[in-house]
Amino acid sequence: MERSPFDYPSVLKIFTTAQDPDYDVPWQTAAPYNSSGSGVLIGPNRILTAAHVVANQTFLQVQKTREPDKEVARVTAICHEADLALIECEDPAFLEGVEPAEIGNLPRLRDKVTVVGFPIGGEEISMTEGVVSRVEAQHYTHSQRKLLAVTVDAAINSGNSGGPVFRAGKVIGIAFQSRTDGENIGEIVPTPIIRHFLRGVERGGYEGFPGLGIVGQSLENRHLRKRWKMNAKQSGILINGIYYGNTCWGVLQPGDVLLEIMGKRIANNGTVEYAERYRTALETVLHEQMVGDVVSIKVLREGEELDLDVTLKPLRYLVPRSEYDIEPRYYVFGGLVFQPLSRNYLDTWNKWREKAPREFVEAYYYGMPTEGRHEVVVITQVLADELMIGYEDCYDESVAAIDGVAPRDLKHAVELLSRENGTYLEIRTSHDNLLVFDRHEVRQAEERIRKRYKIVHRQSSTL
Repeated sequence: MERSPFDYPSVLKIFTTAQDPDYDVPWQTAAPYNSSGSGVLIGPNRILTAAHVVANQTFLQVQKTREPDKEVARVTAICHEADLALIECEDPAFLEGVEPAEIGNLPRLRDKVTVVGFPIGGEEISMTEGVVSRVEAQHYTHSQRKLLAVTVDAAINSGNSGGPVFRAGKVIGIAFQSRTDGENIGEIVPTPIIRHFLRGVERGGYEGFPGLGIVGQSLENRHLRKRWKMNAKQSGILINGIYYGNTCWGVLQPGDVLLEIMGKRIANNGTVEYAERYRTALETVLHEQMVGDVVSIKVLREGEELDLDVTLKPLRYLVPRSEYDIEPRYYVFGGLVFQPLSRNYLDTWNKWREKAPREFVEAYYYGMPTEGRHEVVVITQVLADELMIGYEDCYDESVAAIDGVAPRDLKHAVELLSRENGTYLEIRTSHDNLLVFDRHEVRQAEERIRKRYKIVHRQSSTL
């Protein structure tokens, strides 16, 4: 029997007022703005939606289907990596009588599905239908993380974001993004990812999705396999690098061949079989594991197979991907503004892949955290003042050394800048510019400079 829009009372409309930080001027925020999205009730006063619907929110309201009244809501848990969030109404009585939707299982290819939500431009609930066309790891636009996703040939508009996708009356995903390289192609967060998020919340503190933290290369070329002494029954990927502090740091070595993970054979193109019917990126097998879990791996090292264990950790990059619900980290020294390089800062350029400094773009795509460098410290602004004469163009350069010491991260840079170690302080940049300051003159100038540029605090609260 065909269902009407009113057969989905668990689907709710979410109204958001948000205020984004300004990474160009990190001590300020941008103007507030309003948006709307969708969500679904999955338990008593428990509404599941997309994280990007409520990111950087300052005020939330929820509206039921066919009812004009709204109720104030708040975020109770959020996972920006997987673009998922839980919210609740301040008055639980607002949702009394609404039957929560049940969460189903991962759909199969060609399954018929229904996307339900509130597209922008309309007040009434909307339904679009389609079929499952693909199940594999995809890059989530909100976080740039590669996680399992389901592609459907049903329209997903901006107001649909956070809304449920139903199959046989059960929620089998949350709508979160549409494809720009085709018509009526949308992607949904599938139930294995949703269950991982909910399980982490129930454990009392969600730590995100674990990652291996490796740089791997396919072994599809037979000469590479022969060079690494692989026999005809072996397949896997060549390990070229390991991210410092991540899961495989201290366990794998460059030159190892990763053959198996959790008993699953890795193909020479870096894929594994998932759910016994889909072939996708190898880290997909970790999507049902929690941070702190111990998993087995099989490695070929110098021709010998080794069975090893690794403890799963969150994935940490040299350059953080998009971050939300946090203030920018910054530090003002004289007229210099220091920040860690991040995707948020790169987004201050229009078409940053083309217009941002090449060293920043390369660090984003290819940089690895090391023991001596956890993040890239950047001079993002030079505030005009007599103290800064001659240094006006020394911005958007990374810091190579402060008094001869390379900073590991912004916190370490602040420690180096705060030292009372002689009369002069020297900063050398990645462009080989040398900035020299008299420490006493910097202290005298800082209050004047901060007052001129309306900088209330010389550093972010997290420092």
